Amino acid sequence: MEENLKAKEAGLISLRDICKTYIMGDIKLPVLKDVSLTIQRGEMVALTGQSGSGKSTLMNILGCLDRPSSGEYWLDGEEISRATNDMRADIRNKKIGFVFQNFNLLARTSALENVIMPLGYTASHLSEKAMLEMGREMLDRVGLADRMDHEPSRLSGGQQQRVAIARALVNKPKILFADEPTGNLDTKMSEEILRIFKEINEQDGVTIVLVTHEPDVANSAKRIIKIIDGRIAGDTVLEKK
Repeated sequence: MEENLKAKEAGLISLRDICKTYIMGDIKLPVLKDVSLTIQRGEMVALTGQSGSGKSTLMNILGCLDRPSSGEYWLDGEEISRATNDMRADIRNKKIGFVFQNFNLLARTSALENVIMPLGYTASHLSEKAMLEMGREMLDRVGLADRMDHEPSRLSGGQQQRVAIARALVNKPKILFADEPTGNLDTKMSEEILRIFKEINEQDGVTIVLVTHEPDVANSAKRIIKIIDGRIAGDTVLEKK
């Protein structure tokens, strides 16, 4: 009971001595080495590092897409480092949203249908009408009220990413992971996507973790955690005017 209380007080996310080692035949490849960190509810954090630094592996563990080899992972007061695949899938559906560099939208499927797709897994008790209304609300939120019936092929890269953000938010997650979310976008659209993330964080209180190797993207966050060779090499809180 005391341990659970400490975990809840520690923050939305708390990692303690997390290690991840991949086994390839007789070779052991350590990717994360004794990573400990806390992310508070409502923070907007950037995980930065060069390719191969371990930042994507760390995001996969934080997002319940993978499990650590050792250490503890507390998420929303629950220790989940040894959770089964089904348990982790349930946590992802209920508490986590994802936005990826390549958008991952279904082709030949409207923006609205893409957005409401997660509701079929997590809110099957809702009527189709209620799901569609939630989807419309999310698309309106990201400025695509006039593109709801468009398939991805008829949308620009920035519009596709906004659809992906709406889809990630439709289940009202506590935390949103964005993996190189501006990697396929030009400068102007990148700024617009980052503005949307800031708005979601500040107005809705959604905790956001940006995974990026781009300094300009990292500087849009309120805190930067730098990963080098599988270890935390820096943790800086930025002063925002």
